[in-house]
Amino acid sequence: MEIRLLRTFKAVAEAGSFTGAASRVHVTQAAVSVHIRQLEEEISTPLFLRVNKKLYLTDAGRELLVHAETILRAHDDAKAELAALNEPASGRLHVGVASTAVTVQPLPEILGELKRRHTAIDLSVIGGTSELIIEQILASTLDVGLVSLPVEASDVLTETLRSDPLAAVMRPDHPLAKARQISGEQLTGEPLILGEKGGNTRRLIDLFFEKSDLEPKVIMELQRTEAIIKMVELGFGVTILPQGSIAGAVARGRLAAVRVRDLNLRWEFGVAYLKSDYRSPVLESFLQLCRKYLRSDAEPVASDNIA
Repeated sequence: MEIRLLRTFKAVAEAGSFTGAASRVHVTQAAVSVHIRQLEEEISTPLFLRVNKKLYLTDAGRELLVHAETILRAHDDAKAELAALNEPASGRLHVGVASTAVTVQPLPEILGELKRRHTAIDLSVIGGTSELIIEQILASTLDVGLVSLPVEASDVLTETLRSDPLAAVMRPDHPLAKARQISGEQLTGEPLILGEKGGNTRRLIDLFFEKSDLEPKVIMELQRTEAIIKMVELGFGVTILPQGSIAGAVARGRLAAVRVRDLNLRWEFGVAYLKSDYRSPVLESFLQLCRKYLRSDAEPVASDNIA
């Protein structure tokens, strides 16, 4: 049943005549007659009894009127809500973040500016691994994610915002700390403290050792970069991290970073969202702000919890 036919039918039922209905739905009386005939043909039963030029609803007409009112109300509500999504102040943005450091800075600044642009936004933020966030984007639970790259999902678009070389990280008094570069073989002789398996950074490290036909001695697998750094500072071992995540500690003399020969892989962090020809105004604003605050020439962003 077409919406326009139901709207005409409701107008006839309320006006009690085709003439009155025609003025309500802004069509001719002839068009009203055609609409009612089409509905009656569709359900194979009369909707009105015509007595002395007056119209009375049949049993089928009364039943249809109940459903028509429900359908038209839902239709009009849906149109209004969908139209509101395109209003500059409104819209939904559910964000997933795979870096706890980003949730400290600069995500609050990004969301604060976003809120000023879209005052009635439906906003939520959750943390999780990159893999989990991509799954929720594909399920439409999340609209966008800040994740480690690459993403292996053909229905997801990604944009790299930061690219950082990996380096061996150790205490400044470690025997290897003064070297210009070290080899993978030298790293296998050291107790390694790495991120948990499953994250993109750990995958890159495992790939390096696998291609070099080396067996690393991993003594700890931790979720948070902050915890890894603390263990290295206490002398429990050596790690491999994006240089940006330890830049502050190196500058303060707490850690040393050394290039690893043939470790030419880079940690990449960026934004991911469903591949589509349409992006909501809120999503477009969020992407613009992510480029402003997170792109490579912006202020350094620590790579904490970069799963």
